[in-house]
Amino acid sequence: MASNPPARCCTVGFRHEGTPTGEMVRVAGKYDAYLAKPPADKEHKGAGILYIPDVIGIWQNSKLLADHFAANGYLTLVLDVFNGDPIPLNRPEGFNLMDWLNKGSDGNNPHTKEFVDPIVVDGLKALKEDYGISKIGAVGYCFGAKYVIRHYKNGINVGYIAHPSFVDEDELQAITGPLAISAAETDQIFPAEKRHRSEEILKEVGQPYQITLFSAVEHGFAVRCDPSIKAQKFAKEQAFQQAVTWFNEYLL
Repeated sequence: MASNPPARCCTVGFRHEGTPTGEMVRVAGKYDAYLAKPPADKEHKGAGILYIPDVIGIWQNSKLLADHFAANGYLTLVLDVFNGDPIPLNRPEGFNLMDWLNKGSDGNNPHTKEFVDPIVVDGLKALKEDYGISKIGAVGYCFGAKYVIRHYKNGINVGYIAHPSFVDEDELQAITGPLAISAAETDQIFPAEKRHRSEEILKEVGQPYQITLFSAVEHGFAVRCDPSIKAQKFAKEQAFQQAVTWFNEYLL
């Protein structure tokens, strides 16, 4: 694998302050999503972002990040890829993440690729047909990174992922467009050996790529950092700027 399966570090972090300005919408009449629209005078017409979240799903931090992408001109859709079953932040020790992935909270709502893939396809379709997006960028944090990588084939033109989890090497080898990655210095899910292997694969693929490594942060920093710690706040903000700069270069 190009990155390891999720672990407890994927479920912990800090809630960020702010007031989301987007709205909740429905995708394909079945799935919740959060829509952030850009100001009319800044809109990059025809260009938009599908945001595939970490296991916390659509919540305060993902909404605020979507609003920030919108403020930079990109209509942004945060997709509920967990079909109403995200993980609340900061689960106690002993929470079985793999049981949740394989069965869902009630045992009948799995979050494996067979169930997540169709939701992502519907999200991409909604961007094209409902919102007039012809150039699609995708962002994926932690869990979401796998599904950015998997869905270039379904219309993603440019990708950005941060601290990815359980991406398979053959999935990474199959991307068909530019990809940027934000990585944490301390990350058992995307450790140095997985990062270096990803570099080798991306070089072989031949698409534009960028991997930025941030010191003094851990897995999840780009979404769930402690903003009271200067190094974490800086890394989170720079990771966001990396994504925006990447889209400005390769999506517009």
